[in-house]
Amino acid sequence: MKRLFVLATAAALSLSSFVYAQANRSTEAVVQAADSFLATLTADQKQKVVYAFDDAAQRARWSNFPTGVVARGGINLKSMSAAQQQAAMKLMSTVLSPMGMEKVNEIRQADDDFKANGSKRGPGGGGRPQGPPPGGQGGPPPQFGGGRGPGGPGGRPPSGDLFGSDLYFISFLGKPSLTQPWMLQFGGHHLALNITIAGSRGVLTPTLTGAQPAMFTLNGKTIRPVGRESDKALALLQALDDSQRKQAVLSYQVADLVLGPGQDGKKIAPEGLKASSMNAQQQAMLLDVVAEWSGILTEPYAAARMAQMKADLKDTYFAWSGATDGKAGTNITAYYRIQGPHLVIEYAPQSDEPGNHVHTMYRDPTNDYGSALLKP
Repeated sequence: MKRLFVLATAAALSLSSFVYAQANRSTEAVVQAADSFLATLTADQKQKVVYAFDDAAQRARWSNFPTGVVARGGINLKSMSAAQQQAAMKLMSTVLSPMGMEKVNEIRQADDDFKANGSKRGPGGGGRPQGPPPGGQGGPPPQFGGGRGPGGPGGRPPSGDLFGSDLYFISFLGKPSLTQPWMLQFGGHHLALNITIAGSRGVLTPTLTGAQPAMFTLNGKTIRPVGRESDKALALLQALDDSQRKQAVLSYQVADLVLGPGQDGKKIAPEGLKASSMNAQQQAMLLDVVAEWSGILTEPYAAARMAQMKADLKDTYFAWSGATDGKAGTNITAYYRIQGPHLVIEYAPQSDEPGNHVHTMYRDPTNDYGSALLKP
């Protein structure tokens, strides 16, 4: 028995060392791709792209709104040369998984479709977005006014085009490093990736994804940028028995993201069905939903995050608000939330086009912006 214990311990340590080595190799590849991109920039572009790591204003300068409504830091793809665009996309494909890169590209393609066809669809189409960003207090922080910070000029949001796949911005907080923490931001309309890297560890929270249209046709193929998030959660809801479903479905309507842009640090109480009340198959289905967000990052970083989610599973909740009669292959019109000790996921259809305009949010209340990685 003692020998078996020793062998098991050795195997676990070996696996841990292997995963750690993989994560280190991922960081090496990401830093190399980041440095290669930065090397393509002019001095003026580089000044606009690189911020101090402790620049709290830039860290929070993300939104669901188009960049013509809420300004972003950094430079966008439209302002880059072909070689710079290629280097930027090489960096993104290095730090993201194939699934994550596909999702980013489909969100950008949806913005092209919205630019071309949005005004034809009626409510929610074509015009300038109205009202506050999701979460109620979104958009740039109050200090984002005039003046010039370490990452270039702030001030009024830019005018011009609102929609399009080239209106997505890239910026860095800190210098890409194998050992010191730094941050990569990439985003625009319906997308905000905040990726903090510290040595072998990579953190994706907070991250916002979404789409309008959330279903469209491109080259004869139906595209649903956040479709799996809809289908997998619906399948989980349908797998619950009546008693479980009664616990999961909230008695009130949730209209939008609760912890969207501008809601950093806000706490909410967990609601719904606790995973400890699910059977093994249902728990696996819940983790499969979570993987649609955790799996956006390259696999070694994502694996560490999923291990944390499995450890927290029995203290994780699944809550649903809205219609329960959805069909796979079409986007649900209901809100849902998955919440655990280190996790909040929200899926929030929008009232103008509930099945075709979706916002989602992915947070770790204990580690947004990699805050837990920075503690001594």
